[in-house]
Amino acid sequence: MTALLDALILDIGGTLVAEAPVGTATAELEVHLMPHVLDDLESLRATLRLAAATNTAVMGEAEVRALLAPSGLDALLEVVVTSSDVGATKPDPLVLSVVLDRLGGVTAERALFIGDQGTDAAAAAALGMPYAAIETAGVAATVATWIDANAGRRFAAAAAGVSPPDAAAAASAAELHDRLTKPKGALGGLEQIGIRLAGMAGVSPPPVPAPAVVAVFAGDHGVVNDGVTPWPQEVTAQMVANFVAGGAAINVLARHAGAEVMVVDVGVLHPLETADGLLRRKVRPGTASLASGPAMTEVEARQALDVGVEVAEHAVHGGARCLVTGDMGIGNTTPSAALIAAFTGRPAAEVTGRGTGVDDDTLSLKTRIVEAAVQRVAGREPFDVLAEVGGLEIAALAGFIVAGAAQRVPVVVDGVIATAALVTAEALVPGVHAWCFAGHRSAEPGAAVALEFLGLDPILDLGLRLGEGTGAALALPIVQAGAKVLGEMATFDGAGVTEKA
Repeated sequence: MTALLDALILDIGGTLVAEAPVGTATAELEVHLMPHVLDDLESLRATLRLAAATNTAVMGEAEVRALLAPSGLDALLEVVVTSSDVGATKPDPLVLSVVLDRLGGVTAERALFIGDQGTDAAAAAALGMPYAAIETAGVAATVATWIDANAGRRFAAAAAGVSPPDAAAAASAAELHDRLTKPKGALGGLEQIGIRLAGMAGVSPPPVPAPAVVAVFAGDHGVVNDGVTPWPQEVTAQMVANFVAGGAAINVLARHAGAEVMVVDVGVLHPLETADGLLRRKVRPGTASLASGPAMTEVEARQALDVGVEVAEHAVHGGARCLVTGDMGIGNTTPSAALIAAFTGRPAAEVTGRGTGVDDDTLSLKTRIVEAAVQRVAGREPFDVLAEVGGLEIAALAGFIVAGAAQRVPVVVDGVIATAALVTAEALVPGVHAWCFAGHRSAEPGAAVALEFLGLDPILDLGLRLGEGTGAALALPIVQAGAKVLGEMATFDGAGVTEKA
């Protein structure tokens, strides 16, 4: 599966079928399928929409489909567009543009064009569409090679764009606080929030970080089958449906805070119904078990990081000025504990909690699994640790956080799943935590360990352990208040109030 693409657009001659000799009459054309074509397309269409775009001056869609039908190829192609249909030949990108229009909802950057000619590559480039030359091993192998080469590029670009907040703007905000009509430091931690916001915005007073988007990343975990929770994995899919319907706690609290909720399927095991507000970016249906081996391959982990970056960039480009982390995944406190232990160096017993309320025997088992997993990754690079013991939604959250920092917007982080993602992001991109606020201190022990390690003070401490982004959503109005105080309070001089002698 791939989270990087929505559709494949394929050239026909030389890609799906053998190229006919130049000058062959239409009536004499025969279809000779390239190796593995039917099996490859049958497999790929489970997760990707399939279309064809071909140069032919004498055949329209109907004629091409009739020619392909006896081979079974026609039935696998949702859309077929020929140069004869549109009156333009590749490298003119019009053929590809019409394919996208007919597919509906697919953008050029999320469609891969596979062909065998320079004109194919030029047409894709003119439209800003990824291109891959067909490999002798077939279409599926070509897609796999492209994914392997491109997964992680979006995350790498975001990581390269992370820089520290503006220290001068933060200092200016601190000086402004001292001139506001109150005793110095009287607003406590709220003052520090405003000062940090000024550093992030690069200006004092800072703009209010609104509107905000809560991104709830959902994924399942193979370690559930090892007995770390009594909850069945179908609950993840059921809760995703609840989020989309607007009936979960995060929906209520986001509405209260005036934030938008978007839900991202990055690795849910069970099928999900298409719905408004659900973004399909499934890397794979759940991870493998971290108890017995790598939870993800390197390519899968890179794809999940890219998903988080994509979601953050889309939100910011759509007008969001604050990002809020959310999550859903039965069993996800186990990989979170493993990541926190691995990156902080703290023992498994100190960071592994009861999650949804497991009994003593299950907690003991869970702790042993975390301990063994952490031992396996000792001394390994941060990315390897993530792939070995992490989760798809945790990797996506890490990408989301890094992209928020690269876009220079504040990120309000939720509980133990999000703090596990943050310590992972910090290991991958040192300094990224400077762009984050800890929304609350989760009741899960790993969260407190992670926040201490990062040097972040939680805004709230209500004993929450639900996840979903609930604690971060509750903290959002307080973060916004930090900016409003600096922007709206009067100074002693401006209000004509005498300062302390």
